[in-house]
Amino acid sequence: MTSPTTAASPPRAGRREWTGLAVLALPTLLLALDLSVTYLALPSLTDDLGAGATEQLWITDVYGFLTAGFLVTMGTLGDRVGRRKLLLYGAVAFGIASAVAAWSTSPGMLIAARAAMGVAGATLMPSTLALISNMFQDPRQRGMAFAVWMSCFMGGAAAGPVIGGALLSHFWWGSVFLLAIPVMVLLLAVGPVFLPEYRSPQVRGADPLSVALSLLAMLPLVYGIKDMARDGVQPLGAAAAVAGLAFGAVFVARQRRLADPLLDVRLFKRLAFTAALVILMLGVATQGGVMFLISRYLQSVEGFTPLHAGLWLVPSSLAMVVGSMLAPLAARRFTPRVVIAAGMGLAAVGFALLAVLDTSDGLSQLVGGIILVFLGIGFVGALGQDLVVGSVPPANAGAAAALSQTSGDFGISLGVAALGSIGAAVYGARMDGFSPSGAPAGALPDVRQSVEAAAQEAGRLSGDAGARLLEHAREAFTSGLNAAAVVSAVLVAALGVLALGALGSRSAAGAVSPAAEESPAPTATAVE
Repeated sequence: MTSPTTAASPPRAGRREWTGLAVLALPTLLLALDLSVTYLALPSLTDDLGAGATEQLWITDVYGFLTAGFLVTMGTLGDRVGRRKLLLYGAVAFGIASAVAAWSTSPGMLIAARAAMGVAGATLMPSTLALISNMFQDPRQRGMAFAVWMSCFMGGAAAGPVIGGALLSHFWWGSVFLLAIPVMVLLLAVGPVFLPEYRSPQVRGADPLSVALSLLAMLPLVYGIKDMARDGVQPLGAAAAVAGLAFGAVFVARQRRLADPLLDVRLFKRLAFTAALVILMLGVATQGGVMFLISRYLQSVEGFTPLHAGLWLVPSSLAMVVGSMLAPLAARRFTPRVVIAAGMGLAAVGFALLAVLDTSDGLSQLVGGIILVFLGIGFVGALGQDLVVGSVPPANAGAAAALSQTSGDFGISLGVAALGSIGAAVYGARMDGFSPSGAPAGALPDVRQSVEAAAQEAGRLSGDAGARLLEHAREAFTSGLNAAAVVSAVLVAALGVLALGALGSRSAAGAVSPAAEESPAPTATAVE
């Protein structure tokens, strides 16, 4: 039961709401596990399925792109059918798609399964965030609930490498996707008991053309960016990027004309709202990209098993948990913009350490760098939700929450694509002039595309030829990591400056608006 309130104060959450938050941790932990274990499984599934460099990027990032593309749509669907109901339906779909991914027999099948997981995942994220917004209406409690939610996500990221590494050490790569099944079964069992149902009293349907236009804008643009980052400006990549921008312009124009748009683009006229979204998206983009590269570095450059690589990633994920929990407390003493700017400064120092890393430096510099990066980004993730929602009127809080999730999920996948492509481009450039003696001519294109292929070919060569190939490939990949770190350091430093100039000076306690104007449905204890 919630505590009694007066007209001057919002209702405070009680034991039922905090228990419901623990239930919402289940899908949150799962989505974090899924992201981290996919990175660890990449070398194994690449070897088994024969995935090329482009297919590897799509395996890791198609999930996030489709999740981001459908978040606003699924948020509208949740208003119509009920947010708890959508959460449980999404859990079923996510479990089925995960099983298909686990037993995929080709890169294309795995990419399709990951795409289906992305669409299903889009039902989970806005449902959890919207339910938290409804259950916690007191600003301080809601801020702490968001911090707990973010910490659960980061805790899943910390546990993912250990759990995934243990599974990969004893089972085939598909086992990492089967983690979703028991988690979703548990959510289906306890969700109807502890989660209240909420829906908007004014039911709105999604505009199908707007949904189609949003995807037609996002996917070609992302493909074009990836293609141009890898191969330079080529006709296909440039045409895809232009097409994505054109569809995006049509999407925006349609939203301005609709009485009930899928996305209220007028929100972007608010400087603090737009700045908070940009900082959230690009901040987590650097985190997602560096996780992708460092997971490969630990296995292909350092030669660790998936389990050992996962253990080395635990400190950085725990640092992000620490940053997430400290951020709302620090924002009570300092303003959120100062806390976020300080976090970006820490991340910039961490990226600077990675920018000068070489294969002879050992792991201390690598681990120290990523700890600073993840600690700093943790500040952004914890405060980002409150800042975005608090920058708009209460009537727009639901749309703002969906956009904050879209920017975060899109940012992770964009970081993997952009920083992964930068790393691949530098690696390819360093490998172009190198021809390992004894290697068959047919193997050279693959060797020059990925460090994993180079490591496999080095194992087939005898004597010094294999050692020279492996050492050159390791140095080339490290150069790619250095280049990505330089770009990231400049970017997060710029985001820190943007935070100081555009986020305003309100304290955390007053940053969040009251809940969106909607009435909860009866708190049924079973799926309706």
